[in-house]
This record gives sequence, C-alpha cells and structure tokens, in this order.
Amino acid sequence: MISDPRSVRDEIHQTRPFHSLAEETVVALMRTTSIVRRACGKMVESFGISLAQYNVLRILRGAGEDGLPTLGVRDRLVEEAPGITRLIDKLEKAKLVRRDRMGRDRRTVRVHITSAGTALLGRMEHLVPRFEERISVGLPDERDQQALLDLLSRVRAGND
Repeated sequence: MISDPRSVRDEIHQTRPFHSLAEETVVALMRTTSIVRRACGKMVESFGISLAQYNVLRILRGAGEDGLPTLGVRDRLVEEAPGITRLIDKLEKAKLVRRDRMGRDRRTVRVHITSAGTALLGRMEHLVPRFEERISVGLPDERDQQALLDLLSRVRAGND
C-alpha cells in the first residue's frame, strides 16, 4: 500500500508552482503514463518484444483467423505507432505474424498472428495480473479504479 503519495511537483523536483491546476494535471497524467509504460515495457521486453509489438500480437489474436488490414491494426493500438509497417516487419521477421494479399482488393495486406505468436502470448499470460498491479497497488478500491476510468474517458472525449 502506498503510504505517502508525493505530488508530481515533488517527483520531478519542480520548485515553481504550475501555471494552473490543468497544467499540473497534464504533467501528472504524462508522468504516470511514463512510469506505468516503463514498468510494463520491462516485463514484456524480457520476452524479446516491445510493448507496441505485444499490443499488435494481442490485437491480432483477438481478430481471429481473418486477421486485420495493416491500418486496422494501427487504428486499434493503445498508443499511436507512426511506423506500423516497420513494427509488423519486425514481428514477421520473428515469425510471430504473417501477411497476405487475399480477396478482391490485392492492394490490401492482411496481417495474421502465427501459431508462434499465439504461443508467445500464452507464455506471457502471467504478465496480465502484473500489469493490473500497476494500478491496484495505488488504487486498491474498485470504486476508485472506476472513478479514474470515468475521468480518463472524459479527458479522451475532450481530445478527439
């Protein structure tokens, strides 16, 4: 349990006050995102892939046998990846995904997870509870977690 949460000003050793509460909130959100991403990234990277590649594999596993067009994968990513083609290239080189040009529109490339990709995700399943710990340590009460989810949804809705 977190006994004494520090302010973001203390964490980043900022001596001057923020210009506004909104500015402090943005900095706190960015700092929190960075800390959680770094911790989750370390866990995933121990399996030889990046957090973005892990996200792609999970998306493709959820898409099933039909796979997804490359841009469909990009649109579902948790974080934007301007280099989606390069990201998929690396996964394909590792034989974790495959591409094909099927159907009437031969210009559309569909991406599919391979059995090796599915097996890798299976070996990584124990990470999911560890990801959840990143939140539940600081917010053990589900009502607080739901309140945070609701607030974050409102922030995203205001920035679409």
